[in-house]
This record gives sequence, structure tokens and C-alpha cells, in this order.
Amino acid sequence: MKKRKGEDRIVYQSLAMVTQFGLNMIVPICLLSAAGVWLDGKFGTSYLTILLFVIGAVAGGQNVYRMAKRLYGGREEDKEQGDVNEDNRDTEEDE
Repeated sequence: MKKRKGEDRIVYQSLAMVTQFGLNMIVPICLLSAAGVWLDGKFGTSYLTILLFVIGAVAGGQNVYRMAKRLYGGREEDKEQGDVNEDNRDTEEDE
């Protein structure tokens, strides 16, 4: 059976979205954890890695939340502006 191109596109878009969610979460965690390990070695402390890991996890969570909100919810301002644009299209079609 042959698949339609539209179905393939949806699969690829979904894979790209999942990859973006993962990268948005893991990059801040890895970068800040690596910085914490380096700083702990430089200053002889043992708590900066944990602190920066937690900060990275919070930052990654915020990134994922913002991305999900943009993809699925949007902002209220965008919805209101979209309504205005739809109203403008209705009046243009009537003319």
C-alpha cells in the first residue's frame, strides 16, 4: 500500500516537534551542568553542579512550556487579532 504525501508530512512534522521538545529540555540542562562541574573544579566546591542543574531544568521546562503554548494554545492577543483578521476577510469577500 502506498501512503499519501500528506500522511508522511504529518509524521515528519510530529517527529520534528518531538525532537524540538527534547532539545529544548536537554540543552540548558547539559550546558548548565557542564558549567557547574567546571566551576566546582575551579573553586573546589561541590554544590554548584546541583544548583546549575536545577536552574537548567527550570529553564528547559520553561522553554518546553512556551513552545507548547505557542503550538497548541497561542496567546490571547493572537486569538483576538486572528478574529479581527477573519472579520476583515469577511468584509473583503462581500465587496
